[in-house]
Amino acid sequence: MSLAAQANDLQLLSRGRLLLGLGSQIRAHITRRFSMPWSHPAPRMREYILALRAIWGCWYDGTKLDFRGDFYTHTLMTPFFNPGPNPHGAPKVLLAGVGDHMTAVAGEVADGFLCHGFTTERYLREVTVPALARGRPGGDLAGYEISGTPFVATGRTEPELEDAIRGVREQIAFYGSTPAYRGVLELHGWGELSDELHRLSLQGRWKDMGTVIDEDVLRAFAVVAEPGAVADQLLRRYGDVMTRMTLYTPYDLDPEVTAQIVGDLRAGN
Repeated sequence: MSLAAQANDLQLLSRGRLLLGLGSQIRAHITRRFSMPWSHPAPRMREYILALRAIWGCWYDGTKLDFRGDFYTHTLMTPFFNPGPNPHGAPKVLLAGVGDHMTAVAGEVADGFLCHGFTTERYLREVTVPALARGRPGGDLAGYEISGTPFVATGRTEPELEDAIRGVREQIAFYGSTPAYRGVLELHGWGELSDELHRLSLQGRWKDMGTVIDEDVLRAFAVVAEPGAVADQLLRRYGDVMTRMTLYTPYDLDPEVTAQIVGDLRAGN
């Protein structure tokens, strides 16, 4: 209910430009970082989005609020708390995921999908897209938003490129240490790498973890190229799948270089 109200306000203030991004996070962070309960992430998220839509339907269409689920129940809406119709309608809901269960939920009940940065072209094509299609009527993804955050390691000089590669290696290692994301590595036959990274994370050796990301793993997850060649590689890998991109650059990158890559992407798309 709180999120429905906040999203409604932002949709109004942005004149209909809000993309509401949701994600479940993983169990350890929910229970140990946020001190909140954890249960059935994919079914719970499916119901959460349906509850949002029921609340918005009450406000926008005058539908009686009567949502009753396994996790959420919303049956009271007095006129004082009803903001009324939004002239821009409901915001689009984009759902993040990695595993095929959550991804299928995104295909079923969300308007789009937020690809995790920890993905590869192979995983995207062999796991993510088929899972999204399973959730869509007739498997049709036409008009469906797929927003990606591909890793990019680039620089205008050798020292800049080396710094970029180091930052990307460390970020790949951080995500790779998460057991919930093991499936991405296993698809490539790198399951043992997941075990090693998890072991190092438990020892608090965060900086050491990047050194175990070899060249094959790095280039599977990231585009590594000089600035002028980045856009072509991104479009070759993802141009026919992703409808929008946000460059994932976990290091200091000159804004002028970013602008150059964005311009190249727009020109080549």
